[in-house]
Amino acid sequence: MKLLFTMFKYFPYGGLQRDALRIANLCLKAGAEIDICAARLQGDPPVTPEGINFCHLPGKGLSHHAQYLSFAERVQEKVVKDGYQVVVGFNRMPGLDLYFAADPCYAETVKGKSLLYRFTSRCRTLKAFELEVFASEKETVILSISEVQRALFQSNYKTSDKRFVNLPPGVPADRLLPPGSAELGAQLRKELKIGVDELVVLMVGSGFKRKGVDRALNAFKALPNELLQKSRLLVVGDDNLDDYRKMARRVGVFEQVIFTGGRTDIPRFLAAADIFLHPAYQENTGGVLIEALAAALPILVTSVCGYSVHVQRAAAGKVVSEPFLQNELDMMLNDMLTSAEERALWSENARNYVEKTDLFSLAEIAAETIMQVALSKP
Repeated sequence: MKLLFTMFKYFPYGGLQRDALRIANLCLKAGAEIDICAARLQGDPPVTPEGINFCHLPGKGLSHHAQYLSFAERVQEKVVKDGYQVVVGFNRMPGLDLYFAADPCYAETVKGKSLLYRFTSRCRTLKAFELEVFASEKETVILSISEVQRALFQSNYKTSDKRFVNLPPGVPADRLLPPGSAELGAQLRKELKIGVDELVVLMVGSGFKRKGVDRALNAFKALPNELLQKSRLLVVGDDNLDDYRKMARRVGVFEQVIFTGGRTDIPRFLAAADIFLHPAYQENTGGVLIEALAAALPILVTSVCGYSVHVQRAAAGKVVSEPFLQNELDMMLNDMLTSAEERALWSENARNYVEKTDLFSLAEIAAETIMQVALSKP
Protein backbone atom coordinates (compact mmCIF):
# COMPACT_ATOMS: atom_id res chain seq x y z
CA MET A 1 0.00 0.00 0.00
CA LYS A 2 1.46 3.34 -1.07
CA LEU A 3 0.52 6.68 0.48
CA LEU A 4 1.54 10.16 -0.61
CA PHE A 5 1.87 12.98 1.94
CA THR A 6 2.19 16.50 0.51
CA MET A 7 3.19 19.81 2.06
CA PHE A 8 4.26 23.18 0.74
CA LYS A 9 7.29 23.58 3.00
CA TYR A 10 9.44 21.29 5.10
CA PHE A 11 11.63 22.67 7.86
CA PRO A 12 12.85 20.82 10.95
CA TYR A 13 11.18 22.91 13.68
CA GLY A 14 7.64 23.15 12.30
CA GLY A 15 4.76 21.65 14.27
CA LEU A 16 2.93 20.56 11.12
CA GLN A 17 6.08 18.89 9.83
CA ARG A 18 6.57 17.00 13.10
CA ASP A 19 2.93 15.87 13.01
CA ALA A 20 3.32 14.63 9.44
CA LEU A 21 6.38 12.56 10.32
CA ARG A 22 4.71 11.07 13.40
CA ILE A 23 1.64 10.11 11.37
CA ALA A 24 3.83 8.68 8.60
CA ASN A 25 5.70 6.49 11.08
CA LEU A 26 2.43 5.11 12.45
CA CYS A 27 1.16 4.38 8.92
CA LEU A 28 4.48 2.64 8.23
CA LYS A 29 3.96 0.41 11.27
CA ALA A 30 0.46 -0.37 9.97
CA GLY A 31 1.96 -1.71 6.75
CA ALA A 32 2.05 1.24 4.35
CA GLU A 33 4.88 2.74 2.33
CA ILE A 34 4.89 6.55 2.39
CA ASP A 35 6.33 9.19 0.11
CA ILE A 36 6.48 12.71 1.57
CA CYS A 37 6.73 15.48 -1.03
CA ALA A 38 7.47 19.14 -0.24
CA ALA A 39 7.58 22.09 -2.61
CA ARG A 40 10.12 23.97 -0.50
CA LEU A 41 12.92 22.63 1.68
CA GLN A 42 14.51 24.71 4.42
CA GLY A 43 17.46 23.12 6.17
CA ASP A 44 18.19 19.42 5.95
CA PRO A 45 15.60 16.88 4.80
CA PRO A 46 14.22 14.64 7.53
CA VAL A 47 15.96 11.42 8.48
CA THR A 48 13.36 8.72 7.89
CA PRO A 49 13.26 4.95 8.33
CA GLU A 50 13.10 2.55 5.40
CA GLY A 51 9.62 2.74 3.92
CA ILE A 52 9.27 6.52 4.30
CA ASN A 53 10.81 8.46 1.43
CA PHE A 54 11.23 12.23 1.36
CA CYS A 55 11.05 13.98 -2.00
CA HIS A 56 11.81 17.66 -2.64
CA LEU A 57 9.52 18.53 -5.54
CA PRO A 58 10.03 22.26 -6.17
CA GLY A 59 7.37 24.17 -8.06
CA LYS A 60 8.17 26.72 -10.74
CA GLY A 61 7.40 30.42 -10.42
CA LEU A 62 8.62 33.63 -8.83
CA SER A 63 5.98 33.86 -6.10
CA HIS A 64 5.16 31.28 -3.45
CA HIS A 65 1.59 30.82 -4.67
CA ALA A 66 2.82 30.25 -8.24
CA GLN A 67 5.25 27.65 -6.92
CA TYR A 68 2.44 25.95 -4.99
CA LEU A 69 0.24 25.86 -8.09
CA SER A 70 3.11 24.28 -10.03
CA PHE A 71 3.76 21.88 -7.14
CA ALA A 72 0.10 20.76 -7.18
CA GLU A 73 0.40 20.01 -10.89
CA ARG A 74 3.62 18.04 -10.36
CA VAL A 75 1.98 16.07 -7.57
CA GLN A 76 -0.89 15.10 -9.88
CA GLU A 77 1.62 13.88 -12.45
CA LYS A 78 3.38 11.85 -9.76
CA VAL A 79 0.10 10.28 -8.63
CA VAL A 80 -0.65 9.15 -12.19
CA LYS A 81 2.88 7.84 -12.68
CA ASP A 82 3.51 6.08 -9.35
CA GLY A 83 0.03 5.13 -8.14
CA TYR A 84 -1.07 5.76 -4.57
CA GLN A 85 -4.01 4.45 -2.56
CA VAL A 86 -4.52 7.90 -1.04
CA VAL A 87 -3.05 11.39 -1.14
CA VAL A 88 -2.90 13.18 2.21
CA GLY A 89 -2.38 16.95 2.10
CA PHE A 90 -0.87 18.89 4.97
CA ASN A 91 -1.68 22.06 3.04
CA ARG A 92 -4.75 22.67 0.91
CA MET A 93 -4.46 21.78 -2.77
CA PRO A 94 -6.43 19.93 -5.46
CA GLY A 95 -6.55 16.14 -5.65
CA LEU A 96 -6.52 15.24 -1.95
CA ASP A 97 -8.24 12.22 -0.42
CA LEU A 98 -7.59 13.54 3.08
CA TYR A 99 -6.59 16.97 4.37
CA PHE A 100 -4.87 17.55 7.70
CA ALA A 101 -6.47 20.90 8.58
CA ALA A 102 -3.53 22.72 10.11
CA ASP A 103 -4.11 26.03 8.30
CA PRO A 104 -6.79 28.55 9.32
CA CYS A 105 -9.81 29.20 7.10
CA TYR A 106 -8.54 31.38 4.26
CA ALA A 107 -12.01 32.55 3.20
CA GLU A 108 -12.48 33.95 6.69
CA THR A 109 -9.03 35.54 6.73
CA VAL A 110 -9.52 37.49 3.50
CA LYS A 111 -12.71 39.08 4.80
CA GLY A 112 -10.47 41.53 6.62
CA LYS A 113 -8.36 42.26 3.54
CA SER A 114 -8.78 45.08 1.03
CA LEU A 115 -10.80 44.66 -2.16
CA LEU A 116 -7.57 45.07 -4.11
CA TYR A 117 -5.97 42.13 -2.27
CA ARG A 118 -8.95 39.92 -3.04
CA PHE A 119 -8.31 40.34 -6.76
CA THR A 120 -4.64 39.35 -6.58
CA SER A 121 -3.51 36.09 -8.15
CA ARG A 122 -2.30 34.94 -4.73
CA CYS A 123 -5.75 35.36 -3.21
CA ARG A 124 -7.50 33.70 -6.14
CA THR A 125 -5.12 30.73 -6.06
CA LEU A 126 -5.38 30.12 -2.32
CA LYS A 127 -9.17 30.49 -2.32
CA ALA A 128 -9.40 28.01 -5.21
CA PHE A 129 -7.19 25.54 -3.30
CA GLU A 130 -9.41 25.82 -0.21
CA LEU A 131 -12.56 25.37 -2.31
CA GLU A 132 -11.09 22.18 -3.77
CA VAL A 133 -11.04 20.72 -0.26
CA PHE A 134 -14.08 22.16 1.49
CA ALA A 135 -16.74 22.69 -1.20
CA SER A 136 -19.92 20.85 -0.30
CA GLU A 137 -19.80 18.62 -3.39
CA LYS A 138 -16.25 17.38 -2.67
CA GLU A 139 -15.44 14.14 -0.83
CA THR A 140 -12.12 14.99 0.83
CA VAL A 141 -11.95 13.65 4.40
CA ILE A 142 -10.93 16.47 6.74
CA LEU A 143 -8.75 15.70 9.74
CA SER A 144 -9.90 18.60 11.92
CA ILE A 145 -7.64 19.81 14.72
CA SER A 146 -9.43 23.03 15.73
CA GLU A 147 -13.03 23.42 16.88
CA VAL A 148 -12.85 27.14 16.14
CA GLN A 149 -11.64 26.66 12.57
CA ARG A 150 -14.04 23.80 11.82
CA ALA A 151 -16.95 26.12 12.57
CA LEU A 152 -15.50 28.75 10.22
CA PHE A 153 -14.98 26.24 7.40
CA GLN A 154 -18.54 25.01 7.72
CA SER A 155 -19.90 28.54 7.88
CA ASN A 156 -18.13 29.48 4.65
CA TYR A 157 -18.52 26.25 2.65
CA LYS A 158 -21.46 24.33 4.19
CA THR A 159 -19.18 21.30 4.45
CA SER A 160 -21.00 18.19 5.69
CA ASP A 161 -20.37 17.03 9.27
CA LYS A 162 -19.71 13.49 8.05
CA ARG A 163 -16.56 14.61 6.22
CA PHE A 164 -14.85 15.80 9.40
CA VAL A 165 -12.84 13.61 11.76
CA ASN A 166 -12.10 15.54 14.94
CA LEU A 167 -8.59 14.96 16.25
CA PRO A 168 -7.47 15.62 19.82
CA PRO A 169 -4.24 17.56 20.30
CA GLY A 170 -1.06 15.56 20.00
CA VAL A 171 2.09 16.07 22.03
CA PRO A 172 5.01 13.80 21.11
CA ALA A 173 6.75 12.12 24.01
CA ASP A 174 10.07 13.87 23.32
CA ARG A 175 8.43 17.27 23.95
CA LEU A 176 7.19 16.39 27.44
CA LEU A 177 9.08 17.15 30.62
CA PRO A 178 11.11 14.15 31.77
CA PRO A 179 11.74 13.23 35.43
CA GLY A 180 14.12 15.69 37.05
CA SER A 181 12.80 18.57 34.99
CA ALA A 182 13.48 21.11 37.74
CA GLU A 183 17.18 20.36 37.41
CA LEU A 184 16.94 20.70 33.61
CA GLY A 185 15.38 24.12 34.02
CA ALA A 186 18.02 25.20 36.50
CA GLN A 187 20.80 24.10 34.14
CA LEU A 188 19.32 26.08 31.26
CA ARG A 189 18.93 29.19 33.39
CA LYS A 190 22.59 28.89 34.32
CA GLU A 191 23.62 28.51 30.68
CA LEU A 192 21.63 31.61 29.73
CA LYS A 193 22.85 33.57 32.78
CA ILE A 194 19.35 33.95 34.21
CA GLY A 195 19.15 34.28 37.98
CA VAL A 196 17.13 31.85 40.08
CA ASP A 197 14.95 34.74 41.31
CA GLU A 198 14.24 36.15 37.86
CA LEU A 199 10.86 35.54 36.23
CA VAL A 200 11.06 33.84 32.84
CA VAL A 201 8.39 34.36 30.19
CA LEU A 202 8.73 31.85 27.33
CA MET A 203 7.60 32.08 23.71
CA VAL A 204 8.10 29.16 21.30
CA GLY A 205 7.38 29.16 17.58
CA SER A 206 8.78 30.13 14.21
CA GLY A 207 7.23 32.97 12.23
CA PHE A 208 7.54 35.80 14.75
CA LYS A 209 5.13 38.16 13.00
CA ARG A 210 2.22 35.73 13.19
CA LYS A 211 3.17 34.58 16.69
CA GLY A 212 2.98 38.15 18.01
CA VAL A 213 6.56 38.72 19.15
CA ASP A 214 6.00 42.47 18.65
CA ARG A 215 3.06 42.29 21.04
CA ALA A 216 5.23 40.50 23.60
CA LEU A 217 7.98 43.12 23.36
CA ASN A 218 5.45 45.92 23.85
CA ALA A 219 3.90 44.10 26.81
CA PHE A 220 7.34 43.84 28.41
CA LYS A 221 7.92 47.54 27.80
CA ALA A 222 4.68 48.31 29.67
CA LEU A 223 5.82 46.50 32.85
CA PRO A 224 6.74 48.68 35.83
CA ASN A 225 10.50 49.17 35.82
CA GLU A 226 11.13 47.20 39.01
CA LEU A 227 9.22 44.20 37.62
CA LEU A 228 10.83 44.57 34.19
CA GLN A 229 14.33 44.41 35.65
CA LYS A 230 13.67 41.02 37.24
CA SER A 231 11.84 39.53 34.23
CA ARG A 232 13.28 37.88 31.10
CA LEU A 233 11.62 37.02 27.80
CA LEU A 234 12.91 33.91 26.02
CA VAL A 235 11.94 33.70 22.34
CA VAL A 236 12.66 30.28 20.83
CA GLY A 237 12.19 29.80 17.09
CA ASP A 238 13.36 30.63 13.60
CA ASP A 239 12.92 34.01 11.92
CA ASN A 240 15.04 37.03 11.01
CA LEU A 241 16.59 37.36 14.45
CA ASP A 242 18.52 40.54 13.65
CA ASP A 243 15.31 42.37 12.75
CA TYR A 244 13.65 41.39 16.02
CA ARG A 245 16.72 42.19 18.08
CA LYS A 246 16.59 45.66 16.54
CA MET A 247 12.90 45.84 17.40
CA ALA A 248 13.64 44.89 21.02
CA ARG A 249 16.29 47.61 21.18
CA ARG A 250 13.92 50.15 19.64
CA VAL A 251 11.15 49.24 22.09
CA GLY A 252 13.61 49.53 24.97
CA VAL A 253 13.69 45.95 26.31
CA PHE A 254 16.77 44.58 24.55
CA GLU A 255 18.55 43.67 27.79
CA GLN A 256 15.58 41.63 28.98
CA VAL A 257 15.08 39.51 25.84
CA ILE A 258 16.96 36.43 24.63
CA PHE A 259 16.41 35.15 21.08
CA THR A 260 17.73 31.60 20.87
CA GLY A 261 16.87 30.66 17.29
CA GLY A 262 15.34 27.26 16.53
CA ARG A 263 15.97 24.61 19.19
CA THR A 264 15.16 20.93 19.59
CA ASP A 265 15.47 20.89 23.41
CA ILE A 266 12.12 22.59 24.08
CA PRO A 267 11.45 20.64 27.33
CA ARG A 268 14.45 22.38 28.94
CA PHE A 269 12.92 25.76 28.15
CA LEU A 270 9.51 24.70 29.46
CA ALA A 271 11.20 23.54 32.66
CA ALA A 272 13.01 26.88 33.05
CA ALA A 273 9.96 29.11 32.51
CA ASP A 274 7.45 30.67 34.89
CA ILE A 275 4.87 31.71 32.27
CA PHE A 276 4.17 30.66 28.69
CA LEU A 277 3.19 33.54 26.39
CA HIS A 278 1.50 33.12 22.99
CA PRO A 279 -0.07 36.41 21.80
CA ALA A 280 -0.55 35.23 18.21
CA TYR A 281 -2.30 37.23 15.53
CA GLN A 282 -3.48 34.02 13.88
CA GLU A 283 -3.10 30.41 14.96
CA ASN A 284 -5.22 27.49 13.82
CA THR A 285 -4.36 25.47 16.91
CA GLY A 286 -1.12 26.22 18.71
CA GLY A 287 0.20 22.78 19.61
CA VAL A 288 2.86 24.36 21.77
CA LEU A 289 0.05 25.43 24.13
CA ILE A 290 -0.63 21.78 24.86
CA GLU A 291 3.06 21.22 25.54
CA ALA A 292 2.96 24.13 27.96
CA LEU A 293 -0.14 22.69 29.67
CA ALA A 294 1.58 19.32 29.96
CA ALA A 295 4.52 21.15 31.56
CA ALA A 296 2.05 22.73 34.04
CA LEU A 297 2.97 26.26 32.95
CA PRO A 298 0.55 29.15 33.45
CA ILE A 299 -0.40 30.38 29.97
CA LEU A 300 -1.24 33.79 28.53
CA VAL A 301 -2.71 33.44 25.02
CA THR A 302 -4.90 35.25 22.51
CA SER A 303 -8.37 33.80 21.89
CA VAL A 304 -7.74 33.44 18.12
CA CYS A 305 -5.59 30.38 18.87
CA GLY A 306 -7.64 27.22 18.40
CA TYR A 307 -6.17 25.51 21.46
CA SER A 308 -6.89 28.51 23.70
CA VAL A 309 -10.11 26.63 24.50
CA HIS A 310 -8.00 24.12 26.45
CA VAL A 311 -6.41 26.92 28.48
CA GLN A 312 -9.90 28.19 29.33
CA ARG A 313 -11.29 24.75 30.17
CA ALA A 314 -8.27 23.98 32.33
CA ALA A 315 -8.41 27.38 34.07
CA ALA A 316 -4.65 27.40 33.53
CA GLY A 317 -4.04 31.08 32.79
CA LYS A 318 -5.52 34.06 30.97
CA VAL A 319 -6.96 34.50 27.48
CA VAL A 320 -6.86 37.85 25.66
CA SER A 321 -10.18 38.48 23.93
CA GLU A 322 -10.85 39.64 20.36
CA PRO A 323 -10.65 42.26 19.04
CA PHE A 324 -7.15 42.37 20.46
CA LEU A 325 -6.14 45.28 22.70
CA GLN A 326 -2.48 45.71 23.59
CA ASN A 327 -3.48 47.27 26.90
CA GLU A 328 -5.35 44.10 27.89
CA LEU A 329 -2.30 41.94 27.16
CA ASP A 330 -0.09 44.38 29.10
CA MET A 331 -2.29 44.23 32.19
CA MET A 332 -2.67 40.45 32.08
CA LEU A 333 1.09 39.89 31.82
CA ASN A 334 1.69 42.27 34.71
CA ASP A 335 -0.93 40.49 36.84
CA MET A 336 0.50 37.03 36.10
CA LEU A 337 4.06 38.06 36.88
CA THR A 338 3.12 39.69 40.18
CA SER A 339 1.00 36.86 41.60
CA ALA A 340 3.00 33.79 42.59
CA GLU A 341 -0.05 32.39 44.38
CA GLU A 342 -2.19 32.47 41.24
CA ARG A 343 0.62 31.01 39.14
CA ALA A 344 0.75 28.04 41.51
CA LEU A 345 -3.01 27.56 41.18
CA TRP A 346 -2.89 27.73 37.36
CA SER A 347 -0.08 25.16 37.37
CA GLU A 348 -2.08 22.79 39.51
CA ASN A 349 -5.15 23.25 37.31
CA ALA A 350 -3.04 22.43 34.24
CA ARG A 351 -1.77 19.21 35.84
CA ASN A 352 -5.31 18.12 36.71
CA TYR A 353 -6.61 18.88 33.22
CA VAL A 354 -3.83 16.96 31.48
CA GLU A 355 -4.46 13.92 33.68
CA LYS A 356 -8.15 13.66 32.72
CA THR A 357 -8.13 14.87 29.08
CA ASP A 358 -6.94 13.18 25.88
CA LEU A 359 -4.31 15.62 24.65
CA PHE A 360 -1.94 13.17 23.04
CA SER A 361 -3.52 10.87 20.42
CA LEU A 362 -3.71 13.16 17.37
CA ALA A 363 -1.21 11.15 15.34
CA GLU A 364 -2.72 7.79 16.29
CA ILE A 365 -6.28 8.72 15.28
CA ALA A 366 -5.08 10.48 12.11
CA ALA A 367 -3.05 7.44 11.03
CA GLU A 368 -5.94 5.08 11.79
CA THR A 369 -8.29 7.22 9.67
CA ILE A 370 -5.81 7.42 6.77
CA MET A 371 -5.37 3.64 6.76
CA GLN A 372 -9.15 3.11 6.87
CA VAL A 373 -9.63 5.39 3.84
CA ALA A 374 -6.78 3.65 2.00
CA LEU A 375 -8.22 0.19 2.68
CA SER A 376 -11.65 1.30 1.47
CA LYS A 377 -10.24 2.22 -1.96
CA PRO A 378 -10.86 -0.31 -4.75
